Amino acid sequence: MSDQPPCESADEDRWCTKASGEVGGLRSWSCSTMPVAVGPYGQTQPSCFDRVKMGFMMGFAVGMAAGAMFGTFSCLRVGMRGRELMGGVGKTMMQSGGTFGTFMSIGMGIRC
Repeated sequence: MSDQPPCESADEDRWCTKASGEVGGLRSWSCSTMPVAVGPYGQTQPSCFDRVKMGFMMGFAVGMAAGAMFGTFSCLRVGMRGRELMGGVGKTMMQSGGTFGTFMSIGMGIRC
């Protein structure tokens, strides 16, 4: 009668599908538990080196974004155009990405 599965429990890890056919005029449901998601490290925690590496990558990405904004503004302010502008912005992005990535990796290393 109902298109909704029966609420047998409040568990979030259960899922139900309609079974083929009806039983006694009622729809039957087939319920089972969902599989456990396994991350890239399996069931273990990432190593300290992996955490430091991830901190550097996150910091580098944020530093590159900040360097793009600040580098573009400062290069345009001094009158750079064309190839000179692209070189100046790229240099600023790499410098700020490396700096911020280094500090983020140090911070993640302290947390290990």
